[in-house]
Amino acid sequence: MLPCPERPSRWLCHGTLLVLLAAPLWAQVPQEPGDPPLGPPLYDPRAGMDADGRIPKPEFPADLEHPDRWRYTPPGRIKPGSILERFLVTSFASPILFRNADVGFGGGVALTDIDFRNERYREFANIVLTYSEEGQQAYRMNWSRWLHYRDLPDGGIVREERGRLFARGGYEKTLTRRYFGRGSRSRPEDESSYTEELSALGFGIRDTLDGQGGDWLWRADLHAEQHGLSGGRVQGVPSTSNVEAYAADYARGDGVTQAWLLLSLAHDTRDSLHQPYSGHRVGVSANLAQQSEGRSGGVLGFDAQQVWTLPPLFHQGGNGREEHPPTDSLAIGGYVQETVGSLPFYSLPSLGGGSTLRSYIENRFTDRAAAHGTVEYRAGIVPRGYAFSDTIRIERISAALFYDLGTVAGSVDALSRAHWHHSYGMGLRIGFAREAVFRIDVGWGTEGSNFTIGYGNTF
Repeated sequence: MLPCPERPSRWLCHGTLLVLLAAPLWAQVPQEPGDPPLGPPLYDPRAGMDADGRIPKPEFPADLEHPDRWRYTPPGRIKPGSILERFLVTSFASPILFRNADVGFGGGVALTDIDFRNERYREFANIVLTYSEEGQQAYRMNWSRWLHYRDLPDGGIVREERGRLFARGGYEKTLTRRYFGRGSRSRPEDESSYTEELSALGFGIRDTLDGQGGDWLWRADLHAEQHGLSGGRVQGVPSTSNVEAYAADYARGDGVTQAWLLLSLAHDTRDSLHQPYSGHRVGVSANLAQQSEGRSGGVLGFDAQQVWTLPPLFHQGGNGREEHPPTDSLAIGGYVQETVGSLPFYSLPSLGGGSTLRSYIENRFTDRAAAHGTVEYRAGIVPRGYAFSDTIRIERISAALFYDLGTVAGSVDALSRAHWHHSYGMGLRIGFAREAVFRIDVGWGTEGSNFTIGYGNTF
């Protein structure tokens, strides 16, 4: 995810892409007929692609199960070389610059490599490094590796996107966490702030029960966190520890170490987990934590989604047998969560931010149970993206209209009596590949607007 603030009125955030001067990787040396080739073959950035960016879909191996859930990458997108030689093809750098009265001037960089270690798209890595003059900082790394993978005769590869290994870790010191107390009727003037130091490390696996690319999708993660709290820095807002109504929550949350076991199982017929155009998902989850001082708790969840393919609005759709043809879609999703046992306030279900109730700031509403629903219309506006050069290209640019509805309460039974909040808005989806989508959203609601930049769709 590209870190960008929740409140544009308080933050100034600029992300810029650097320009790479391309050079030939291998010099062509005259050879006599019959001589063996000198060095690795020349890299052709257009191999496997048409001039307009269309990617003809080759014949997949006959033994592939659920071939619609395998992602094809043509040889022209598998550039060899170092991370610098592959810059803006499979590696990206996004400088981050911000200023805020609460955290001072700050900056950093987000580095993403979708062909980490030159494993021909088997691995992905993302690193975020930021620091501000007041001491707000973040150092995070995410890594994943695909479990099911095939090389193809044309030089391209296919990956089944469901089976993956994950690892993540890092340290963050955030000076401007917000807490409004519990319940759906908390007011903007109930706002408090605190500083959180979070150290985290985890790993996980996701795969299917019924063969590669099957409908029954499971995931298991182990994750450890250590939380340290101190006074907040938001100007004009009291520290959470100094608000009488919040003091007990704050005290119970300071210095907590958590060991999480995250489990989920779903019947998922969608044609993609990252950019679906058809299918449904119905799933259950259990996120269970053993904590310091012998406390235990967890969050149980149920979720559902449905996606329909729609007639294209701004383009003509696909052209023949094509990998990732331009497609418009309508998606509906929602979930219900409830807490069991004892958890600190920052681990309870919450709404607001870049993924839920997108017009509100992060963690605007918190309680032991939550319900949320979203409908989103996604329409391609530049169906095959834009090529800055033979190697630097965006695969897809789409627009989105969305509506969010959600609430929180002390229990699932009380959700029907809670106050329901809504958001509506629009955004852009910039796709470097079907699995790599950057999201820009602006949401409006009863408390104003909120602007977010994130990685991936919200559901």
